[in-house]
Amino acid sequence: MYLYSGGLLVLILDIVALIDLLGGAGSAQHKILWLLVILLLPLLGPILYFLLGRDRAVV
Repeated sequence: MYLYSGGLLVLILDIVALIDLLGGAGSAQHKILWLLVILLLPLLGPILYFLLGRDRAVV
């Protein structure tokens, strides 16, 4: 059961990162690059995206 929980958490993290990526501003090349990183590196990709890839706009 715990094995499935970890996989589910990684899946949720991937989905949240993809929604944030596709809903945000940015060029098509930027989005395609980060899309590939997120999909090819299931755990590390979203973490890298949230740390390095998001626009840091001041609200």
